[in-house]
Amino acid sequence: MKKKIKIGILASPSLSGGNNVIFEHLSHIYKRETFEVILIFDKPVKDEELFWFQGIQKLPRLTLKEAEKNHFDVLIATFWRTCYDLLNLNANHYLYFNQSVESKFYPDSDFNNQNAAEATYLLGLNVITEASWIQKYIKTHYDADSELVLNGIRKENYSPTGESHASKESGKLRVLIEGNIQSSFKNVPKTIEICKKSKADEIWLLTNSPIQDYEGVDRVFSNVPTYETQKIFRSCDVLVKLSTVEGMFGPPLEMFHCGGTAITYNVTGHEEYMKHDFNSLIADVNDDSKILEYINLLKDNPQKLETLKKNALQTAQEWHNWEEASLAFEKAILKCIEKKQPSGQVIHNKIQLLNRWFTETNTINEELKHTHRQLGLKIHKRITSVWKKHKR
Repeated sequence: MKKKIKIGILASPSLSGGNNVIFEHLSHIYKRETFEVILIFDKPVKDEELFWFQGIQKLPRLTLKEAEKNHFDVLIATFWRTCYDLLNLNANHYLYFNQSVESKFYPDSDFNNQNAAEATYLLGLNVITEASWIQKYIKTHYDADSELVLNGIRKENYSPTGESHASKESGKLRVLIEGNIQSSFKNVPKTIEICKKSKADEIWLLTNSPIQDYEGVDRVFSNVPTYETQKIFRSCDVLVKLSTVEGMFGPPLEMFHCGGTAITYNVTGHEEYMKHDFNSLIADVNDDSKILEYINLLKDNPQKLETLKKNALQTAQEWHNWEEASLAFEKAILKCIEKKQPSGQVIHNKIQLLNRWFTETNTINEELKHTHRQLGLKIHKRITSVWKKHKR
C-alpha cells in the first residue's frame, strides 16, 4: 500500500474567516483520508479553544516545538507570520496558502510589519491562493505563478430556509454588520455609525470581538460558532460590510445563500461573485454617502430589495461547496509538489536572514520610539516650567 503524503499545516486556533477557510479544506481532506494531515500551532491547543469549528478537534495536532522533531513531505504556511516559523521545521516541500496580501493589513507607519509580510513572497515558497486578484498581484510584483482555489461554502448550512433568530417583516429593513471591532481595515465602528444615520429599522452585529452590546445596535452576536451563523444571516435583509482589504470576501456569499443581499465597497475580492445592481450594491472605497444612499434605497424601494435578493440567490446556487473546493485544494498541493523550488536549506537561510533583519529593525524602531517619548516628556516639562514662571 502506498504511503500517504504527510502534510503539516501551520495555523491558528482563533475564530476568524481565514482560519475557517483553512479548517474547511483540512477537515474534508482528513475525512477522505487522502493525505496524513497534521495541524501545527505555536503552543498547546485544547479542544475547547476549537469550539467554533465542529470536527476539527479530531485532526492530529502538534506544537511548533514538537513539529521540529518530525519530518514532513509537505509543510504549508498560512498567515504571513507562519512563513517565518518554517525556519526550524523540515520538509521535502514548502508551500504558502496565501489568503490576502497581508502587508495591506498595516498602516504605512507600521512599515516593519508591512515589509515582513511582503517579504514572504521572496522566500521561494510555492503558493496557493484563494482569489484572482492575489494571484495577479504575486505575478505582477514577483513574477511568480501560483495556484488558484476559490473558497467553497457549506450548502447544508447556508440556505434560505431553516432556523432563524427572528422573522423578516414586510416593509422593514434589518441590516447586518459583520467583523472584528478592533480591526482597522474591517471598519466596523464606521459601518455602525452609517447604519445609525440610515432609515434601517434594525441593526444587528456579528463579531468575534468579546462584547455583549454596542451603542446603537439592536442585537449583538459575539463569537458564534461558524455552524450557527446561518441563523443570523437568515434573519437579516442586507449585509453592510465596508472592509478595505479582503481576500475572497466570504460573508456576502454566505448572505446570498441565506436569501439576503449585500452593500459593500469595491474591495479586493468582491469581483469573484458580486455584481453591482444585480445581486448587490457596490460603492467606491470610502464613498460613505453612497453607502448611506444605498441603505435608504432598499428601505424605500422594497421591490429593488427583492430583486437583488432573488439574483443573489441565483448566484449562490451556481457556487460550489467545500467538498469541491477541497478537492481542488488537494490538486493544487500536488501541482505545487511538482514545481521547482529552492532547497530547504536555501529557504531556511532566507528566513533566517529576513528574521534577523526585521528583528533588528524592530529593536531600532522601539528604541527610537522610547527616545522620542523621553524627548517629548522633557519638552513637556520644560514648557510647563516656562508657563508656570510666565503666569507668576
